[in-house]
Amino acid sequence: MGKEKNPRRVADNEAMAKVRMLRTSPQKLNLVAQMIRGKKVEKALTDLTFSNKRIAGDVKKCLQSAIANAENNHNLDVDELIVAEAYVGKNLTMKRGRPRARGRYGKIIKPFSELTIKVRQIEEQA
Repeated sequence: MGKEKNPRRVADNEAMAKVRMLRTSPQKLNLVAQMIRGKKVEKALTDLTFSNKRIAGDVKKCLQSAIANAENNHNLDVDELIVAEAYVGKNLTMKRGRPRARGRYGKIIKPFSELTIKVRQIEEQA
C-alpha cells in the first residue's frame, strides 16, 4: 500500500556523491575536478592528496564518499572504479561590500559552488 520505490539515478555499475555549499568559485573548483576526470580512483586520491589547491581536500572527501557509496550501497569492487564524471555547478553568492574613497562602494562577491562525482566500475581487460 506504500509508495513506489524511486528508480536509481545512476546505472547499476555506478555510484554518486554530491557536495553542496563549497566556499569557492565554480571556476576554481572546476580546475580541480578536471584533474581527476577519467582516472582510476586510487590515482585520483593520490593527486588530490598532493595538490596545492585549497579546495582539493573537500574534493577528496567527496570522492571518498562516492567510493564508500559504491562499496557499501551498490556492492561494487573498489579496485575497478574510475571517476566517470566530475562536474561543478553554481550555488548562491553572498554579496558584501567595503567603503571606498570619495563615497563609493566596492563590491565583494563571495561565490559558493557544488560538486557531483560519479564513479563507475569497469572490468579489467586481461
